[in-house]
Amino acid sequence: MLEALTNKKERKVEYIELIYDLIFVYVIGRNNTLLHTFEGGFTERGMFFAYVMCTLAVIQIWTFTTYYINLYGKNSPREYVGLFINMFLMYFIAEATTENWKSYHTQYHIAWALILFNICFMYVFEYKNHKSEPVHLSRIKRMSVIIFIEAVLVLLAIAEFDNTGTSYVSLAAILFGIFSVLLSSRKTCSGLVDFNHLSERIMLYVVFTFGEMIIALASYFEGTFNLNSLYFSLMGFLIVVGLFLSYGVVYDKIIDREKQTNGIAYILVHIFIIFFLNNITAALEFMREEEVKLLPKIIFLFASIIMYYVCFIFIGGYSKQGRNVHKGFYAYVLISCAVFAALMLLLRNNMYLNIAITVIYVFSVYIILFVYEKKHDKISNE
Repeated sequence: MLEALTNKKERKVEYIELIYDLIFVYVIGRNNTLLHTFEGGFTERGMFFAYVMCTLAVIQIWTFTTYYINLYGKNSPREYVGLFINMFLMYFIAEATTENWKSYHTQYHIAWALILFNICFMYVFEYKNHKSEPVHLSRIKRMSVIIFIEAVLVLLAIAEFDNTGTSYVSLAAILFGIFSVLLSSRKTCSGLVDFNHLSERIMLYVVFTFGEMIIALASYFEGTFNLNSLYFSLMGFLIVVGLFLSYGVVYDKIIDREKQTNGIAYILVHIFIIFFLNNITAALEFMREEEVKLLPKIIFLFASIIMYYVCFIFIGGYSKQGRNVHKGFYAYVLISCAVFAALMLLLRNNMYLNIAITVIYVFSVYIILFVYEKKHDKISNE
């Protein structure tokens, strides 16, 4: 049985998957608009909470679907219908993602729950195709139950909001999904997942997220052209480039895409990588917002960048043989994070130096990763 799993035909990313991703890029862009309601010099607390919830919910929907396609996708008519139904329902989520989100709370949660039920049924329909494969049956049962329970919690969140005006059950639903899948990974066979396909799908979504960042950066080029606007637009562009290059080294050179793994930890860490990339996009937009106080937007920017890099540590277990990240690199990451944060706070009143330090920091991480990879590449070729 295990031999059959490890020798299965390699999956390729299909057009339907890329089309499916585009609706999520659109919704993530809508999520960022939630941050543009300011109170006391930063995003209003309720709106920030809504932003966190909506962003994590949307990314989680994407991961549930991607994991299913990786395991059981066959480009069948039933699969296409299921994906297109979810794409259509995502428009209702996007429409409900607005400054007046409370008025759309019920619409958002009904669409969210229906999407989860749809994914759950996609797993259930696979049950009959794997009756003689206990490894697959176990995985199907666990994922079906987890997603079904989360969908029920999402529906219960409607009643909670109607009666109390709070959304804690919504947060509980997201956290339940994340931790339940993570805990269930201990019982998942490593050979089930085509990690090459899974890592490529995630990489493409990360690239789409960088695309959103580049679009947001366009605001730096607005207004009268002068040396000041040129400087900040160039620095903003270099920040995006440095962040992108660092992920490129990790994905292209360090991650072992042929690894036999269940891939669950990898996909869960990327929920947060994409989340922090969205935060960086919003933070770059904040830099031009006079309504946002200097200190909060500086903290938001450097905290998001630091957490983006910290996530790299948690995917170190997927490194190629002999390229596991050395403890010294972890020490460098922690020390450099502390120095970066301290300099950002100390020089917060000098935006020229502040943004230059950010550029230096992101490129220093890229150079460290690049040199680290080249060193190990040389050793492996000797």
